[in-house]
Amino acid sequence: MSIFDLFLKTSFLAKIVILILVCFSVASLAITIHRSYVLTSIANEIENFEDKFWSGIELSCLYQDMLRRCNNLTGPEQIFYAGFKEFTYLHQTNKHTPEAMIEGASRAMRISMNRELEILETNVPFLGIISSISPYIGLLGTVCGIMHTFTEFSAAKQTTLQMIAPGIAESLIATAVGLFSAIQSVIAFNRLNLRINKLEKNYINFTEEFIAILHRQVFFSNASQER
Repeated sequence: MSIFDLFLKTSFLAKIVILILVCFSVASLAITIHRSYVLTSIANEIENFEDKFWSGIELSCLYQDMLRRCNNLTGPEQIFYAGFKEFTYLHQTNKHTPEAMIEGASRAMRISMNRELEILETNVPFLGIISSISPYIGLLGTVCGIMHTFTEFSAAKQTTLQMIAPGIAESLIATAVGLFSAIQSVIAFNRLNLRINKLEKNYINFTEEFIAILHRQVFFSNASQER
């Protein structure tokens, strides 16, 4: 007997459970493919931006370039834009100390970084939910299938192993589908989280390096003015 034949012979409730698990599995696969594509794109953006940032270009020129396309910035570009915009505003007002300017730029970049991390984590927690509940939903389908099997055979005058075995096999399909959905989701969840953590470290490192550059510029500028 094929798996499809076994599925057709299960109870109505067991069919519903199996279909839910199949939908979970398809949704998990779709999320995995989409988020993998997004994370790969952002990793490439980070590499391209860091090459431009460390090429020796003037920070003001880089900021002006981003200002023209400020609505389409993502990843490290958005973090840089938010920090340098706040730093420029505080510097032009001439009412803040160097420490206040650095702290303001750092705070703006942290806020922007948190927003970018939220974008990276979109739909990823749902994979964790699928991996957690799929085995239990599969077990529910197994219980429903076994109850249906024994209900049918309760009317039989004589019950043999050959009569019970197909029904048990039918009910165990839900368990197998539930485990497949859970394993697929937990692997994708862990893999995506590892990639997100790596990108987060890149964001943090860039933020710290950029703050150090701003710190040097501010204090060297003040030292020159005092002379």
